[in-house]
Amino acid sequence: MALELYSTLSRRKQAFEPITAGEVKMYVCGVTVYDYTHIGHGRTFISFDIIRRWLEASGHKVTFVRNITDVDDKIIRRAAERHVSCEALTDEFSRAMQEDMIALGCLPPTVEPRATHFIPQMLNIIEKLQQKGLAYQTKSGDMAYAVRQFKDYGKLSGKSIDDLISGERVAADDTKRDPLDFVLWKSAKPGEPQWDSPWGKGRPGWHIECSAMANKYLGKTIDIHSGGLDLIFPHHENEIAQSECANGCTFAHYWLHNGFLTIDNEKMSKSKGNFFMVRDAAKQFGYETIRMFMLSAHYRTPLNYSAESLEMNKASLARLYEARNNMEFRIEKAEGDTMTAEETEKLEALGGYKQKFIDAMDDDLNTADALSAIFELTREINAYNGAHQDATRAFLTAAHDLFMELTGVLNLVQKRDDAVD
Repeated sequence: MALELYSTLSRRKQAFEPITAGEVKMYVCGVTVYDYTHIGHGRTFISFDIIRRWLEASGHKVTFVRNITDVDDKIIRRAAERHVSCEALTDEFSRAMQEDMIALGCLPPTVEPRATHFIPQMLNIIEKLQQKGLAYQTKSGDMAYAVRQFKDYGKLSGKSIDDLISGERVAADDTKRDPLDFVLWKSAKPGEPQWDSPWGKGRPGWHIECSAMANKYLGKTIDIHSGGLDLIFPHHENEIAQSECANGCTFAHYWLHNGFLTIDNEKMSKSKGNFFMVRDAAKQFGYETIRMFMLSAHYRTPLNYSAESLEMNKASLARLYEARNNMEFRIEKAEGDTMTAEETEKLEALGGYKQKFIDAMDDDLNTADALSAIFELTREINAYNGAHQDATRAFLTAAHDLFMELTGVLNLVQKRDDAVD
């Protein structure tokens, strides 16, 4: 089967067809860098790292953009609390985030732009929207987007204008023409970072930054836009509205969102004391165990984080390392550069697990089933090798290479120090 992806926009699985054959333009919403990354971020980044890896393994060249939000209310407050500049704060936590993502086995982005480096591009989009009558200056000096002017507003989240009016997500603001309108540019306040603009000094709203950076590096229309489920509304909904109205074309063909992560079946919350940073969890279980745990469920399904689940995944990962090490030990001792007829037949049968793996990954990146295929393959190899102490080096090497190929796609069991961190 060909790769199918579930798009939040169409609410169904779709055959994946990139805009340009063999090339994929993918944007992932990054973190607001005012603190260390938490395990919810870890799930998001591992999920879309796997999607990127599978696209590349399938022969596509992927341009992978993951932004850094380095200007925001939380950043401003935290910098003031610590008596440091916003730049110093965001530099510190950007480095920490990158360290955590690499330790979790995620490939570095092709490009990792910081919001504050793209103010001119944001202003350009806002000016376009204003010229089209879609943006206006409020009584408080902000620039706001006129939501009702975009007839397709709500198409991603499935929310209607009436639902939004009565919902809790709309904050009251009598300076705007309509309570639904969202801020594109915030007027300057004393002591805050600020830049010049045609509407006075200020700083960008949250949503405009991703539109500007995606446009800069990937073009007006991109293949995949992704992020956590919590970003569907209002962030991604607003990105669509401003991007499609400014550019006059579809913003993204596929919208992918990973499911929520709960802690012992409760929502993660600092007030509940169940809020875990990636690096703190890694001290207890290891970064690779966390990656294994995140891949044990389909990326769109809810996933419950618990010490019991992490310990189980740590043990499972250790079994895979043991299987790899045993194969490599056997290869060193074995002889025979030509497989027997029985071994050739067995290797062909083992290839069926590779097909199971491929089918699982092509089915909207079902890593849970892909891992099952790897464990089934491992059991078959172990059983055959246990019963055939005279297996040839040729067979053992081919079986080992198949095992490493499949685990390599998930970036598991690749450490060469024989230690599970």
